[in-house]
Amino acid sequence: MSEILSPVSRRVREITIDADGVQLSGLLGEPAHAPPRAVVVAVHGGGMRAGYFHGQAHPGLSLLELGAGLGFTVLALDRPGYGLSAAQLPTGQTLAEQSVTLHAALGAFARRYQTGVGFFLLAHSFGGKLALTAAADDIGDRLIGLDISGCGHRYAVDTDELPDPHSLTTRRLSWGPLQLYPPNTFAGSRSLLVPMPEREWREAANWPGLLPGIARRVRVPVRLTFAEHEAWWRHDEEAVATMTGMLSGTRVIVDRQPDAGHNISLGWAARAYHLRALAFLEECMLRRAGTVT
Repeated sequence: MSEILSPVSRRVREITIDADGVQLSGLLGEPAHAPPRAVVVAVHGGGMRAGYFHGQAHPGLSLLELGAGLGFTVLALDRPGYGLSAAQLPTGQTLAEQSVTLHAALGAFARRYQTGVGFFLLAHSFGGKLALTAAADDIGDRLIGLDISGCGHRYAVDTDELPDPHSLTTRRLSWGPLQLYPPNTFAGSRSLLVPMPEREWREAANWPGLLPGIARRVRVPVRLTFAEHEAWWRHDEEAVATMTGMLSGTRVIVDRQPDAGHNISLGWAARAYHLRALAFLEECMLRRAGTVT
């Protein structure tokens, strides 16, 4: 594992992790004066990069800065096929392969850094699919919980629209009303927007069939958040009940984020959402410690 020493901001720097031969780039925020209470691993969606969780359009939007200020290490990784690993994996990886790579990255990180009570996955959109898959594969009990936004079970769009989340016809699905975002968001987000790797978008259409087998193996608490203006996924009561029913082996919370579009962590609602997610982490930490049941 190596680090690029130039800081991205006051508390955030770039990092590279060797995940069993796959070089993953990302961003790292750490508490200033004490060991971390836990590690928040931020997992971005399709066609985005790790900087999604480090919004700079307005003060207070960054999950990395907020989490570090509250005593957590926050590790936002570029998923396999994104960032540094794009050259090595030009067509990306399947969800099962990404899960293996993610666990390898967490293992490498834990060998060098303190991790507190463990790893908490905070994931968005396609990253939510990976978070659930990684939790299902978590034989080492290193995960303490999942907080997932913008990921459901049944698509609200035709699957032909999935390969390009940045096209003119699908842009409204990803962003929703433009007034939900600070004025500088779209100019500043250009560097975050990249094509989805081919193997990833080909598998995306299969998610409704993949989820039941994955969900039944998840044992850590899960919080699902749907934005008020979420348009990629069905999030009516029936659709949500079907999804939560699949997660029958664990505790599931469903939340709604008002005044937000699909890309919650880049909008005005980002801080409110991140605080709610970190509050859920606090609950997961209590459960891991055996303080509550």
